[in-house]
Amino acid sequence: MIFTATAYTRPERADDFAELFGAFVQPSREEPGCIEYHMLRDQADPSIFTFFEIWRSEADLEVHKALAHMQAFHENRMEYLLRDFEIHQFDAVVKSPHS
Repeated sequence: MIFTATAYTRPERADDFAELFGAFVQPSREEPGCIEYHMLRDQADPSIFTFFEIWRSEADLEVHKALAHMQAFHENRMEYLLRDFEIHQFDAVVKSPHS
């Protein structure tokens, strides 16, 4: 399961968002089923963040989304965001040796 999630944060909350989610990156990478997990910040507009994630299965992603810190953020996300996450799911055209 490959997807991106783009967050358009409120400019005044962008650094708070970066700090909050930056702390979740390494623990997410260590979860069973996580193949890749990257948090990217737009160079031209630092209030835009994109998460690039690859999970072994949808079930693994569902476990990740059910974690307490992810649930807490989901409930309060609009305090940070101008609009909800823009999510795109992808299929690999050429398979990676990691998948």
